[in-house]
Amino acid sequence: MDIRSRLTPLQPGRMSADQQRVLDDILQGPRGNLDGPFLAWVHSPALADHAQRLGAFCRYGTALELRLSELAILTTAAWWRSQAEWQIHEPIARSAGLADSVIDALRQQRTPVFERSDEQCVYDIGKTLYDTRRIDDALYQRGVELFGEPAMVELIGVFGYYALVAMTLNVFEVRRDTGTELPFAE
Repeated sequence: MDIRSRLTPLQPGRMSADQQRVLDDILQGPRGNLDGPFLAWVHSPALADHAQRLGAFCRYGTALELRLSELAILTTAAWWRSQAEWQIHEPIARSAGLADSVIDALRQQRTPVFERSDEQCVYDIGKTLYDTRRIDDALYQRGVELFGEPAMVELIGVFGYYALVAMTLNVFEVRRDTGTELPFAE
């Protein structure tokens, strides 16, 4: 998949040793590509080192079911209207079992109708967090009862990490050349 951005393209032989090391780490890790924010982050090897490790945990290591973490990611992508984040995670969310109606509602900036209480809770936490920058006691307790405290901490980490991803993708105009219409109007 061809990826572009407004950053200076990385050129073999013109990268610093740290940039090359980080690039190699990313390409040899579970992702295996520079899709998403990594194209930008490699320009700052120290940021890339830390962010890619956090991202690997948020994507592959939390106690949350993939369906729920992908819901958190799509909620974030929709809130930030992050084109590439949506393009990358929408097919993953579908294959993880998130309903088409939920995905379509998020993309259209509408409140989804959920059939599962855990999905409703993840959405409510993300929506409330982004809208008010806080979570009230009742919603917090609902999350802890459904997921437990460690997974609740991880869920907030997923929202935070993917907000960083969305900001990176938006600011540096990282795009996947898919030949399809962008998910969000610009």
